[in-house]
Amino acid sequence: MFATPAYAQAAGAAATGGTQAMLLQFLPLVALVVLFYFLMIRPQQKRMKLHQAMLAALKRGDQVVLSSGLMGKVVRVEDKEVGVEIATGVTVKVVKAMISDVRAKGEPAPANDAKA
Repeated sequence: MFATPAYAQAAGAAATGGTQAMLLQFLPLVALVVLFYFLMIRPQQKRMKLHQAMLAALKRGDQVVLSSGLMGKVVRVEDKEVGVEIATGVTVKVVKAMISDVRAKGEPAPANDAKA
């Protein structure tokens, strides 16, 4: 019988266990990618779909809140732009994507609003 050198035996053992060790090193990375997908990417996609549906359902007379905080009433709806009346006789043209919230026509006024 021939005696194999110690380094040859170690190399043979490392070759069989090396694939397993590499998979175990990548497992946490794969887990982080999956976790990132479910905690960050998927909810953002849902919010985008809801926002696009809200903009598609936009119609004349809706009360809207712009991303800058301005509130107004929609007077004209076009493909990519919307005419919003922010004061009596003051109409501004707004890009649809800048509308952050659409409030219904019949939404009740806050209790602290005094109407004269």
